[in-house]
Amino acid sequence: MSGAAPSALLYEVGVLARAAGEAILTVYRGDFQVEQKADHSPVTAADLQAQRVIVAGLARIDPALPVLSEEARAAAWSERCVWRRYWLVDPLDGTREFVKRNGEFTVNIAIIEDHRPVLGVVLAPVTGELYAAAAGEGAWLQASPDAPWQRITTRALAQPPKVAGSRSHGGGDHALLAQLIGQDYAKQPLGSSLKFCLIARGEADVYLRLGATSEWDTGAAQCVLEEAGGAVLDLDGAPLRYNTRDSLINPEFLAVGDAGIDWAARLREAVVG
Repeated sequence: MSGAAPSALLYEVGVLARAAGEAILTVYRGDFQVEQKADHSPVTAADLQAQRVIVAGLARIDPALPVLSEEARAAAWSERCVWRRYWLVDPLDGTREFVKRNGEFTVNIAIIEDHRPVLGVVLAPVTGELYAAAAGEGAWLQASPDAPWQRITTRALAQPPKVAGSRSHGGGDHALLAQLIGQDYAKQPLGSSLKFCLIARGEADVYLRLGATSEWDTGAAQCVLEEAGGAVLDLDGAPLRYNTRDSLINPEFLAVGDAGIDWAARLREAVVG
């Protein structure tokens, strides 16, 4: 792990995420309309404003890299299949939380290289907390725009473990969680990619997602969690990978803080058993 401060690229992407966050908060503080996309998920002016800010910023930072974003038409698989390195963006993850005005939504910007996230920035606009990581650099938390960048790391599996759970999705995960970590655990509901960040900063242990998520929902936060010492695994125990097929829907997955545990073995015993 190198450097006492984030690299110039990571810092620059963090500044861009904060600019997108300001665009989101301008909408959040006023009255806004909620529309439905084709998949019936909600979208607001904040999603689209953040998208514009991020796309313009990424074009300045590295105009050669293609961008895959929730709020833009996805490139066809015939085009994406040859991408070795690209930006993966969710301008506003947790639109349902945004609409509820509970503050639990994030800006997510990642770089994917050879099917894995190698840079990730997650901003919580309401609190101002910025999580950032890059391969080999470790993971960082900047509590506000003027605050110092602090290293964050995961913790050993607590007893009882704390499970970060979805605020607006899910349920039905108790049986598998009980097999993986035992019946005695505490659950903390939380929106958006903040669940990964809670584990990355050593304040939760596990996040099990049964059900659909998209690649832009997880890419940036996966990088943060992995660089903090954790892992994000599919239910076969393999690290979550990106841009490997036509669909952009992730498999079901398990995010963990204590990577010293053989989670793949636990998953095999739980899922097969």
